[in-house]
Amino acid sequence: MGSGTRTITAGGAGTTAAPRRTGAGTGRRPRPGAGAGSRARRAIGYALLCLIALLFMAPLIYMVATSLKPDSETFSNPPTLWGSAIQWQNYADVFTYLPFARFILNGVLVATLGTAVNLAVAAFSGYAFSRLRWRGRNLVFLLFLVTLMIPQDVLVIPMYVMMQGVGWVDTFQALILPWAFTALGAFLIRQFFLTVPQELDDAARVDGAGTVRTFFSVMLPLARPTLAVLAVFTFISYWNSFLWPLVVINDVDARATIPLGLQAFFGQQGSQWNLVMAASVVSMLPTVIILVLLQKHLVRGIVTSGLGGR
Repeated sequence: MGSGTRTITAGGAGTTAAPRRTGAGTGRRPRPGAGAGSRARRAIGYALLCLIALLFMAPLIYMVATSLKPDSETFSNPPTLWGSAIQWQNYADVFTYLPFARFILNGVLVATLGTAVNLAVAAFSGYAFSRLRWRGRNLVFLLFLVTLMIPQDVLVIPMYVMMQGVGWVDTFQALILPWAFTALGAFLIRQFFLTVPQELDDAARVDGAGTVRTFFSVMLPLARPTLAVLAVFTFISYWNSFLWPLVVINDVDARATIPLGLQAFFGQQGSQWNLVMAASVVSMLPTVIILVLLQKHLVRGIVTSGLGGR
């Protein structure tokens, strides 16, 4: 027999084993320098990511640095990132120069109530469009989606006329309700509910649950990540809204939100840019807090709601 085969005789019968590979292992040997090359590519990737992150953070760093400068050094020549002294007093002056605390409370009130109404409308409408069967459902949903193609700037004048007709001009309900019924939320919730197996509805129905109880006990808890994504988007939209409050609010000191409050720093006496930057830093804090608190739900919601590119 050859050196590469082996014969085993049992009961007069001979079997020939498969030839073995000489000097062969089960895995590939790593090429010389492969580990070093991988580490080098990883280091280059991290460096590029840090550079991109720094480019995006540069305006924020400049805003924070300017908020701590003396007023006379805001536009110094040559320009400097940090002033000759760090003035934390600028943040206190923001609340005495204008009623900025009231602007923050107004913004929190409008954004919170608007987000709550939007989530409720989106959850109910998304459930109706995905799980309930009724005549004309797809057509109504298509017409609902068409509203996303209409720019909000086009709706400002008709919406103002409507608010004037019901006597809501210069009120908080005019800031909250007109933009609480959007198709984006219904679309996100509907897309998520379509991914939930129909067997869950059938099991709930077998256990004696009706449509309302199935929605609140089964479907709504499953949609918490998607609702978190919608809540963040809606809150930021209300918080940063400028055009609509500018049109519908007349009493700026009493009912202005953060964007209108920031505009009030630009007066006839000139602009104090260090106070504007300090007020901008303060106005960012609520949205940052919400993003930090809902970070876990945001990651899950982006994946399950169809925003992750699936």
